[in-house]
This record gives sequence, C-alpha cells and structure tokens, in this order.
Amino acid sequence: MAEQTVTVFGPALELMKSVKSPEGEMLTKPFLDVCRNVLPVIDKFGSSMALVKSDVGGNISRLDAKYDSDPSANSLLYDIVRAEVAAKTAKGSSSCSNGMLWLTRAMDFLVELFRNLNDHSDWTMSQCATAAYTSTLKKYHGWIASTAFTVAMKLVPERSKFYETLALGNSTADMERFVTEFSPILAENHEFLVNIIGFSRFIFFYFVG
Repeated sequence: MAEQTVTVFGPALELMKSVKSPEGEMLTKPFLDVCRNVLPVIDKFGSSMALVKSDVGGNISRLDAKYDSDPSANSLLYDIVRAEVAAKTAKGSSSCSNGMLWLTRAMDFLVELFRNLNDHSDWTMSQCATAAYTSTLKKYHGWIASTAFTVAMKLVPERSKFYETLALGNSTADMERFVTEFSPILAENHEFLVNIIGFSRFIFFYFVG
C-alpha cells in the first residue's frame, strides 16, 4: 500500500478537530494554532504575500500574548472580546478584538483563494488571488494598501509551481477539506463580532509603510 503524502494543510486540518470545547465554545489556543499552521502555506506564495503573512503573524502574536497572560481566564476566544467590550476597549486599534477581526479577515482571503483554485481550474493563480482579494479584504483597505495588494496579487507563483511546493501533486483534497471545514469557523467569528460589537459596520485600514 502506497504511503499517503502529507500536505502542508495536514497539521491545520488535524488541529481543527479540537478548535472547540465540548460545549461548542471557540478555544483560543487551538484556533490560533490552526491559523499559525497556515503560515507555511502563505510562505509558499513567496514575497508576494509578505503583507498578509506580516498581518497574520502580528495578530496571532497579539492574541497569543493575551492568552499567555492568563491561560485560564483567556481560554475561550470570545471571552477575550467580551472582556474588552465590558472595558470599552474593544474598538481600539491595538485591541485583541481588532486583532481577531483582522486575523479572521485574512483567513477569509486565503480560504477564498483556495476555493477559487478548487473551483476554477482554468484561472491563473493571479486571477484566483485577485478575485479572492476583491471579494474579501479590498473593501476594508484604503488606497495605499489596496494598491499594494493589487500589485502583489500579480506576483504570485504559477499554479503548478504552487501545487508542487505544497506537495499536492494531482490531488487537492486537503485544500478542499481546509476550505470546507474552516469556512464555518470563520463565519462564526464574524457573526459573533457583528452581534457583540457591530464590527462589520466599522472599517479598519492596513497601514503599509
């Protein structure tokens, strides 16, 4: 029997199984671990995704620091946001709530990119990336950030080279699973943030220096 190839999506898919508590609450560390394990996927895009990687890494670090300050009190991701709402600090640019919002938005972009790759075999990688950016992050960006991202989306590697570096070979099953299983988790984050803060009505811009 041939040995099954482990793709770069494998660790994230495994971690996703424990992202919620038995009661169905989103757990801070497992969620962050899933996002952290997406970073190697971002690396495969090369320098074109440097902005995304920096943003994702920074927001993971912000939430990590909060979790590490009191793992017991901060074990549930949404409790961190609830505490900031009670303290009236949730809408601050350096808040964990804002970090969770932008981390979720960045993951939305990546999930949409992978979905485009799955659904549009005739599209180039650049077309997949540009369409994903347009439907997710672009509406939250100012002109400078939008211009930088639009240019970056044209610099992504060719689809065949990307698949090769991900060890996908002729099968995109793990990428498809990642899209299917992570999308509802991200949607749940958005629903929570809208209900408790109304974040969908607020626009926070990336600052590209």
